[in-house]
Amino acid sequence: MTPNTSTTLRHVVLFAFKEGATVEQIDAIVTGFGRLKDLIPGITTYEWGSNVSPEGLNQGFTHCFTLTFASEEDRNVYLLHETHQAFVDTLGACLERSLVIDYWAQ
Repeated sequence: MTPNTSTTLRHVVLFAFKEGATVEQIDAIVTGFGRLKDLIPGITTYEWGSNVSPEGLNQGFTHCFTLTFASEEDRNVYLLHETHQAFVDTLGACLERSLVIDYWAQ
């Protein structure tokens, strides 16, 4: 494996919602996630979208959120930030499962 020389750290989060999750609950989560970029320092970009792949390989994951950081330190501040932790605490009511992958963009 080659040493990391990138300055772009991606944090990708996938959500699969419970069968009974309402549109209002899902919209509140999307909105809440979007607010994090304005409340937590170090997030350089944020984007999200819902699955539109025709392949049928999403295994129930319907929403993808991507945050970009310039350093591991910035990402770590985000992960431990009280605002992020409070957001995570709101997910239990309607989130079935999540998947998170971080990588250095090549």
